[in-house]
Amino acid sequence: MIRPVERVSIQKTVTSHHLLVANFESSSATDLATHQTTRSALGAHLFRTMDDGKLASIPTGLINDNALASAVRNTYLSFLERRDALGLSNPGTFENINREVSRDVLLTNFMFTGLRAEWNKPISNSPIFQLSHQLSMGAQGMSPYTFSALYGSSKVFLQGTMENDGSLVARSNYRWNDSLITKTHAQIQSSQSMLSIENDYSGRDFTASLKAMNPSIIEGGVKGIFIASYLQSVTPSLALGIEAVWQRVAMNSSPEALLSYGARYKGSDWIASLQVQTEGPQGSAISSSYWRRLTDKVSVGTDLSLQFAPGLSGQGGPMGGSLQKEGSATAGAKYEFRASTFRAQVDSKGRLSCLLEKTILPAVRVTFAGEMDHLKQQAKVGVGVSVEAMSEDLMEQAEKGGVQAPAVPF
Repeated sequence: MIRPVERVSIQKTVTSHHLLVANFESSSATDLATHQTTRSALGAHLFRTMDDGKLASIPTGLINDNALASAVRNTYLSFLERRDALGLSNPGTFENINREVSRDVLLTNFMFTGLRAEWNKPISNSPIFQLSHQLSMGAQGMSPYTFSALYGSSKVFLQGTMENDGSLVARSNYRWNDSLITKTHAQIQSSQSMLSIENDYSGRDFTASLKAMNPSIIEGGVKGIFIASYLQSVTPSLALGIEAVWQRVAMNSSPEALLSYGARYKGSDWIASLQVQTEGPQGSAISSSYWRRLTDKVSVGTDLSLQFAPGLSGQGGPMGGSLQKEGSATAGAKYEFRASTFRAQVDSKGRLSCLLEKTILPAVRVTFAGEMDHLKQQAKVGVGVSVEAMSEDLMEQAEKGGVQAPAVPF
């Protein structure tokens, strides 16, 4: 029987040097030096350094007398040494595994049609506080009038948007520490509402995420959409990840689950990614992307996707074993000039799109967007103007660089 380790004498030794482990983060350089000296005197304890720089104490009497525990400890310490020697970096989240292509080069998040005017009023730079009014006409999926307010500090990000029909969208991000961020997204509309809660933990060489959309347990069971993902760097260039999705729309329907696997490889001036979704109720899918920086001002990207869905009834359905296949390909380029940015893309469905953002004055930006669908013989055009009404004090601070904007937890 292993007797519990006596800690009374150890606490007396530590008290004389004010070396409580709970106060380690606030110790001065002198206290740290004293702590290193005291560590050698505390033979009944073993101190180890964690990834976040904190110290934890483990009674060595429980380890030295157990060969198995000692072997596990030595293996773990050897693993940490080899892991540090690789020099791995954080790969980002699984959701943004192809962020350079989908969020920077291609026009998915930038394209619009009709007329749009936006007026921004910055109130403060640190913390960030801004009001915005947006008017649109003839735009698909956009409200005629939208009012929004934004607040951001190093720990909190808040954004609220209200449209003329009463629809409300609210976002909030909170940084608990340097590694953990909680993101909340709520949407209230006349037709339906949505609530999303996400937690992202960013380690030194990995990112783990847990997301819940419209979770509920008030109907006698669990329903909603739950997504768990993990992306790990295995070499300085290669990262591998997995994503699991579980969903139940209603209690009278059976739950559905699927798995997705992803890989991301980063070269000197190019990045490639691959995602494979296993077979689920909607079939399976494979998507890949490739991004390359040609010059300091020019970057290109491609995105390929292929979906396999079960055949419809009477058309070679599941009994027949046939699958419906659908694929798409998109290629785009981004040009950055001194006072403007130009994006263009073309896809396999015959659509050619382009978008130009031009800064006319430091506070005025004009955007032109256009799309031509050659197969449907249709064309769409969008024009937008954005004005930033910054006060003279804030403009002077921005020019002098006296106030630095905080790192908002997006």
